[in-house]
Formats: sequence, structure tokens, C-alpha cells
Amino acid sequence: SSSASSGSGSGQVIAPMQGTIVNVLVEEGSEIEAGDPICVLEAMKMENNVLAERSGKIKEIKVSEGDSVGAGDILVIIE
Repeated sequence: SSSASSGSGSGQVIAPMQGTIVNVLVEEGSEIEAGDPICVLEAMKMENNVLAERSGKIKEIKVSEGDSVGAGDILVIIE
């Protein structure tokens, strides 16, 4: 199997659960590595780091602090 990271993940970072965005940790255009925290999602009084599934550049951030999101909502797109 190939170890190239370009094929892993769709590039869409999605909300793992319903909650509220309390902090966005990246900026559009910034380079990130797989496993880097993208944003902090508060759900049921607990803060959860949403992590990048792949390395790349932040193409678009679709949420901002205070936004309510549902499970499966797209938060960030990585290219």
C-alpha cells in the first residue's frame, strides 16, 4: 500500500457531533499536518478538539466562533 498522505481523507473536516464552535484554531491558507487540531467543539458541556484527518492547506473555513453545528456538518475544507 502507498504511504502517500494525499489520498487519505476527503479534505472535508466534519463535526463529529452536534455542538457549538468555541474556538477556530486555523486560518485560511495555513498549512496543517494530519492530527492537528482544527477547532474546538463544545458538546454536552465538554470541549472536544476536532482534528485534521490529512495534511494540506486550509482552503475554506465554513464556521466561526459561536456557530451551532450538527453532526456531519462541514467545518473546514483542506486541499
